[in-house]
Amino acid sequence: MSVQNAEQQLKFLLQQGLPLDSRPYRVLAQQTGLSEEQVLQRIQHWQQEGLIRRMGAIVDHHQLGYNANAMLVFDIPTEQVDLVGETIAASGRVSLCYRRPRRPGWHYNLFCMIHGRCRDQVLQQIAQLRQSLGLSVFPFQILFSRQQFKQCGGDYFEPDAKGAANGN
Repeated sequence: MSVQNAEQQLKFLLQQGLPLDSRPYRVLAQQTGLSEEQVLQRIQHWQQEGLIRRMGAIVDHHQLGYNANAMLVFDIPTEQVDLVGETIAASGRVSLCYRRPRRPGWHYNLFCMIHGRCRDQVLQQIAQLRQSLGLSVFPFQILFSRQQFKQCGGDYFEPDAKGAANGN
């Protein structure tokens, strides 16, 4: 496998999660044909480039007892939405915060996900967030999840027939 193909394969493998091994980078090296040092260098390079922003554990919040979640949506004036979004994102109280375009019949443009152990806890967190950040002046809706069909990380690199990964 060429170095370029090995690097693409490494990208694919990284998005699947680190192997559960005392030396996960050695396992990745064996799977890609790179040395362990090359694997670590590539990851460091991709972090410096911004391709990898952070590496961390992915936790199944349901197994931890966080069984309630809601998408909190706001209608924020266009000239304020960036500042409000950045403020909410920095608050540490939401797991995601996105600005999205308005649609006919749906005037909300800021979307935030909040998790809790139960519905009442989520509602309490929303009330605290709105009050502490001065968000009570903005129209909002709370959309509780009803059923989870799928939850996983994004797949940005897929292996081709030769085992190399296709992607950016």
